[in-house]
Amino acid sequence: MTEKIRIIDAKEHVNEEVKIGAWLTDKRSSGKIAFLQLRDGSAYFQGVVSKADVSDEVFKLAKELRQESSMWITGVIHQDSRSHFGYEIEIHDIEVVGDSEDYPITPKEHGIEFLLDHRHLWLRSKRQFAIQQIRNEMIRATFEFFNNEGFIKMDPPILTDSAPEGTTELFETDYFDKKAYLSQSGQLYAEAGAMAYGKVFTCGPVFRAEKSKTRRHLTEFWMIEPEMAFCHQEESLKVQERYVAYLVQAVLDNCTYPLHLLGRDPEVLKQYTKLPYPRISYKKAIEMLQDAGMNVKYGDDFGSPEETYLSDQFDQPVFVLNYPKNIKPFYMLTDPEDPQQYVCADMLAPEGYGEIIGGSERETDYDTLKAAIEKAGLDLDEYEWYLDLRKYGSVPHSGFGLGLERAITWICKLDHLREAIPFPRMINRLKP
Repeated sequence: MTEKIRIIDAKEHVNEEVKIGAWLTDKRSSGKIAFLQLRDGSAYFQGVVSKADVSDEVFKLAKELRQESSMWITGVIHQDSRSHFGYEIEIHDIEVVGDSEDYPITPKEHGIEFLLDHRHLWLRSKRQFAIQQIRNEMIRATFEFFNNEGFIKMDPPILTDSAPEGTTELFETDYFDKKAYLSQSGQLYAEAGAMAYGKVFTCGPVFRAEKSKTRRHLTEFWMIEPEMAFCHQEESLKVQERYVAYLVQAVLDNCTYPLHLLGRDPEVLKQYTKLPYPRISYKKAIEMLQDAGMNVKYGDDFGSPEETYLSDQFDQPVFVLNYPKNIKPFYMLTDPEDPQQYVCADMLAPEGYGEIIGGSERETDYDTLKAAIEKAGLDLDEYEWYLDLRKYGSVPHSGFGLGLERAITWICKLDHLREAIPFPRMINRLKP
């Protein structure tokens, strides 16, 4: 019986007859030979149908197949030094499973909005295949890294009655006649976990009610948020850079084929595995921006132009340390050397991709934190449980959040953040 395999396993079956379930992505013919471009979700390769080696019925079928038709193909695997994948299949038989007519995403070039409107189909393209392979590897490597570092995975709620960074950017919903919000961060809950288990991390969806179509913003995205008890900011920064370097190395080790499909130079990525990463203070960053002729002053938050300029000055990710209080959330620890700023840091990715990590040491004093919550205009009753963490054995603790899609966009060198998430526009298709 002919063995059923996936395309990615072709290298293990050279000169063997196999059976593969596949879709047709494109085709061309040259007289008595038809070349079928095939995919099966694991990889892409070419199938060759020679009129001399198959029945007239099979050859006719091969020439009439339409884009995205699904089929079983049977044939012999051969090495193919002309392709990066390295293998192709000499097809002997084709059995159509599902026909396809007028597939909307043809091989010609399409605009990003058209592709996003057909996101459920765009996922089938080589580019999206490569991005999702790298996304999958980064998630796998995330769990591996934090498990190796002694962290416990925790799952914070998605519906919450409080907000880590205020309610102005939250999606509000009715929860049995009570206001509730889609979570914008799992951080506060991770802090509770750290007080129980020492080191924890979360990995899940978060939501920001921002009507933005910039390449750096999404309304729904995934965050990885570690929290560490008995940990000061300096220790946290070392964890952050080790983690990012680990992600990059994992992609280099396990995603050679996807990186090739994207045209991403591995040599560029290799320099991002070298530690430590450079650090500058927020104050130094302001000086650098002003020296470059940019209109910024102390107390301003950085937008895309400022982050791009700063990151372009370094060959690696760079930490910007200790931002002013007026542009950061209430839960951060006051800088003992300057009470106008927090002990915090953002990591900016190179090549103009901006912030991928935000983190800080957390405020540990009950009264100071209570005053900060009140100053932020938040309801103390909703944060009573959070204040409890400072009443019962409070300790120095630090944490950070990495935006998964932002990190993917940088590592893959994508043009738009929305390419990094599987279904960024499906909400548009919901009916009232």
